[in-house]
Amino acid sequence: MPKLTKEQKAKRRGALGRVFKYVGQRYWLHLIIVVISIFVGVQCNAKGTAFMQTLVDDYITPMVKSGSTDFTGLAHAIKTIVVYYAVGIVATYLYNYLMIYVGQGTLRDLRDDMFEKMEDLPIRYFDTHAHGDVMSIYTNDIDTMRQMISQSFPQIFNSVISIVTVFIYMVMTSWALTIVSILMIVLIAFTTAKVAGSSGNYFRKQQQSLGAVNGNIEEIMNGQRVVKVFCHEQEAIEKFNELNEELYNNAYKANRLANSLGPINMQMGNVSYVACAVVGGTLAINDWMGLTIGALIAFLQFNRSFNMPIFQVSQQFQSIVLAMAGAERVFDLIDETPETDEGYVMLVNAKEENGQIVECKERTGMWAWKHYHKAEGTTTYVKLEGDIVFDDVDFAYNPDKTVLHNIKLFATPGQKIAFVGATGAGKTTITNLINRFYDIADGKIRYDGININKIKKADLRHSLGIVLQDTHLFTGTIADNIRYGKLDATEEEVIAAAKLANADSFIRRLPNGYDTVIKGDGGNLSQGQRQLLAIARAAIADPPVLILDEATSSIDTRTEKIVQDGMDKLMHGRTTFVIAHRLSTIRNSDCIMVLDQGRIIERGSHDELIKEGGKYYQLYTGKIQNA
Repeated sequence: MPKLTKEQKAKRRGALGRVFKYVGQRYWLHLIIVVISIFVGVQCNAKGTAFMQTLVDDYITPMVKSGSTDFTGLAHAIKTIVVYYAVGIVATYLYNYLMIYVGQGTLRDLRDDMFEKMEDLPIRYFDTHAHGDVMSIYTNDIDTMRQMISQSFPQIFNSVISIVTVFIYMVMTSWALTIVSILMIVLIAFTTAKVAGSSGNYFRKQQQSLGAVNGNIEEIMNGQRVVKVFCHEQEAIEKFNELNEELYNNAYKANRLANSLGPINMQMGNVSYVACAVVGGTLAINDWMGLTIGALIAFLQFNRSFNMPIFQVSQQFQSIVLAMAGAERVFDLIDETPETDEGYVMLVNAKEENGQIVECKERTGMWAWKHYHKAEGTTTYVKLEGDIVFDDVDFAYNPDKTVLHNIKLFATPGQKIAFVGATGAGKTTITNLINRFYDIADGKIRYDGININKIKKADLRHSLGIVLQDTHLFTGTIADNIRYGKLDATEEEVIAAAKLANADSFIRRLPNGYDTVIKGDGGNLSQGQRQLLAIARAAIADPPVLILDEATSSIDTRTEKIVQDGMDKLMHGRTTFVIAHRLSTIRNSDCIMVLDQGRIIERGSHDELIKEGGKYYQLYTGKIQNA
């Protein structure tokens, strides 16, 4: 059986410590009450059991021998036991109630922290991790920690207090029978440790396999049309069965060992009970070592109480090990390196007063870059124009493979720059560098003369309007999705943006117009309609720079002509970067750049490139000049 490495054991211990820290920092007062309640409950149960000796030896046995029918003393003794156990029940209920609150609260806090961290992660993380696997961390891995926090942790603490308390009472009652019990406990503890070491690794693999299964399901669900178009149902089933079989094997091996622990320990506990009964009965009958019948009855009760915490720990073992595997994955996400931002230049609303740019709170339609010079203690403002320059830019997704080489380009305010080229030539990569989804390896990108590394990422992205090829709509109304580009937009602004994108007419034909609820990423809309909403969302943001990544790729030719008019209005006066496979949509671009394997091989206007008869001519006409 595979064993955990030293690094894995250290990581697991670290995860356990962080769970304790999470619980302790936020719910320390609740935990103090829980500890007191557990202590009170254990003491009451122990005293109630110990009082059994007094009940038998001082009340029941004398009454049996004398034939007395006066039950006054016995009734008073029984009331004493009832009080002990009643207080124990209240204390047990209180700590269980509080631990449910603590457990659910901790999971809420973990989910909040995970989501906050996820929003800080770079795009690279989501490009390299299956979405279904990430979802599995939020659902399955988090849920494994619920029982551990609300039940296993307090149960273990309860068990430790119980073991210490009961052991003291056992020694006080009969040291000889205590030795018999301890011998069996050592055997039980040895068995538990062996099983724990063997199944822990399988629980970790189980959680990894579960994430892989969820990732595959999410992928196939999103691509169900493609699966059916290419008749790959059987291949999809076989791939799922393979992943599901791996999950089954890891889960079977982990749970087979863990589930066998409880019954084994239970039977060992029964053996311990019988051994104590035989030895104790012999001592009591022969009146050896001062062991009375009442003491034997109390000790056998203690024996059960001593073994029970061991059984409870073994029963909680499965959830603890499973939770530790889940906790590792949760903290792996929380520990992911966030997107760094060392920028200090901010984007602010501005206006001109006496020929000077000044900052203002109200939105004026004019923006400026606010640059605080720490050394001089002064602040300067640069008007946002939309002037973007690439100066010898290199970029690589992986250090060993450069995908962009010596990219040089400039876009002056109001220009329309188009990128064309084969798939994988680097068109979208260039736009990802403008908004700093990825950072360049070498060279410089300047925005209005400012190195974009100096601009805060949030402010940089606020200045850009982006329409992606893959449109994503959120659950909510049509108006909410358009307003996503400007959360404080009025109803009039929403309608104006929709009209600019020529989406207003189809929206008004929907059952509830702008209040129509979108579900399932816009599954009740056509691809073209979804694209129009994405364009409207960019329009309402009213940015000075636009990035259109195949923005009209999913719109039919007739609709494209209608949209193009709105797009031209939207692009007027703005620096615009356009990626398009339909070359007819970029003929009026100020500059067209042809990329091939990460290099700009041609640049110029449509007419200039046609005259050159190079790659663009071939792409546009489908033939080689003079061929």
